Amino acid sequence: MAGKRWAGNPVPVSDLASAILDPVLRKRTGISVGLVQSWEEIVGPRLAANSRPEKIQWPRRLHEDDPFEPAVLVIACSGPAALHVQHETGEIIGRVNSYLGFNAVGRIRIVQKPVSTASAPRPRLRKLTDAEKSKLAGTVGGIEDESLKEALEKLGAAVVASRK
Repeated sequence: MAGKRWAGNPVPVSDLASAILDPVLRKRTGISVGLVQSWEEIVGPRLAANSRPEKIQWPRRLHEDDPFEPAVLVIACSGPAALHVQHETGEIIGRVNSYLGFNAVGRIRIVQKPVSTASAPRPRLRKLTDAEKSKLAGTVGGIEDESLKEALEKLGAAVVASRK
């Protein structure tokens, strides 16, 4: 038996990483990978560039009969962004609770610290020549769905423009 072939469906690496990291994150910080990954959608690009969710602090319950109390969401943000986060606290709480599906967060605590964005700046793409534009238009010309056609045209333009 030289080698056994794997017959399953391919799985994105991000799904595998999430499956491994999610329980660890949930135990140590009380948040899920999904909340961190969706932060920009929750708070918007302006706030997401200078902030990130650090952890959710759940109140201790001494007995199982104790009533549910909402948690405190700890948000790390750079100094100037702290004022913006503080100003939009109510909106952020509402959006996080909407994302989580229940009233999990009742308050926000802001921790000022440097917040680095891991994403590198996008490279500037060159303009396409007329020949490249017409070839691209011919390639996607047979697609009937306009939104799909437009998306593929943008993708194709980005791929062609990134080549030297």
